[in-house]
Amino acid sequence: MLSIRDLRKSFSRVVAVDGISFDVRRGELFGLLGPNGAGKTTTIRTVLDIIKPDSGVITFDGQPFSQEMWNQIGYLPEERGLYKKSKVISAIFYFAALKGMTEAEAKPRAAQWLERFALADAAHRRVEELSKGNQQKVQLITSLIHSPQLLVLDEPFSGLDPVNQILLKDILQDLRKQNIAIVFSTHQMEQVEKLCDEIILINKGRAVVQGRIRDVKKAHGSNTVHLEFEGDGSFLRSIDHVTRAEVYPNEAELELSDPAQSQTILQAASARLRVKRFEVLEPSLESIFVSSVGGRETLEKAAAQKIEAAVPRRSVAGDQDVKKALRGVIIALVLAAFFIGKGFVDGHLEPSMIALWAAVFAFTGFRYVQARKKAEQSAAGGNP
Repeated sequence: MLSIRDLRKSFSRVVAVDGISFDVRRGELFGLLGPNGAGKTTTIRTVLDIIKPDSGVITFDGQPFSQEMWNQIGYLPEERGLYKKSKVISAIFYFAALKGMTEAEAKPRAAQWLERFALADAAHRRVEELSKGNQQKVQLITSLIHSPQLLVLDEPFSGLDPVNQILLKDILQDLRKQNIAIVFSTHQMEQVEKLCDEIILINKGRAVVQGRIRDVKKAHGSNTVHLEFEGDGSFLRSIDHVTRAEVYPNEAELELSDPAQSQTILQAASARLRVKRFEVLEPSLESIFVSSVGGRETLEKAAAQKIEAAVPRRSVAGDQDVKKALRGVIIALVLAAFFIGKGFVDGHLEPSMIALWAAVFAFTGFRYVQARKKAEQSAAGGNP
């Protein structure tokens, strides 16, 4: 269905996509993966002809991209693309029209999809009145309304609760049975592992891992141990032969330098924990992702950084004193201006009056300066 060969795209001095090649077949769910800034979105936009590649070949069923092919493609962008003031049904009809459908053609399909996504009662509500998850479901409907042959989904599970995630998984399985090609981009590795047939993991514009999921996991060996336990498992990171450790409150995934040492790990764990489950298995897709993009080094550096505790702000009372003193300055200035001005107009302006108000202004100004100093000392952690 979709074939990409040696795709390249750069912006100024930044190479966003550097020689990527892959195929997506009909009836297949293909995972396009990578860390932030890896080039996933650029790849998607280039495939969809939103931006032009610098070089490379993109074909659909063996044919170069043409405008007529737009109506065969459904695209769910990561960013929301709905008009918030529009009614849900109007938004769906609008996107259907962009794909060449009449309202008469779109109406029964819209009703079916709204019913499938449990949104039938929301058809005439404004988009902005819906929850984030329901807005995501509306956006999914707009990408499906025209029955595309190629579906490109960028973070489709964003905002969906567990129930609606299961609903979307069921819909994707149904679409696969209809022989639709699906490109699926996400950071949720557990979803990829359950749904995708094949993946490409890109980092800094280049493919670092590629192939069918079972082959990718097999290629990374069976040197991973999964434990479920009760107790404090933080020491698992420091056991001999453990090269990588993901430790959580009640479970851990350990990568071993030598799979033959699994029994040694079990003995060390059993000596300090109540082990409920111990299993040697292939590494998870998440651990492959982390190790392939250099995420382990990033996490270790971050863990080594000390974060200074924030100094609590203790100058709330001082701020109030500053405001009070400032009001005193302003009031003294206004009154001085009034009485001195009145004395000047009446011809009764005496030096003693000027001296009096000058003294009042100086006193209020002194109080303001002192209040500022105390507030600054308190904010810096000193004694007010």
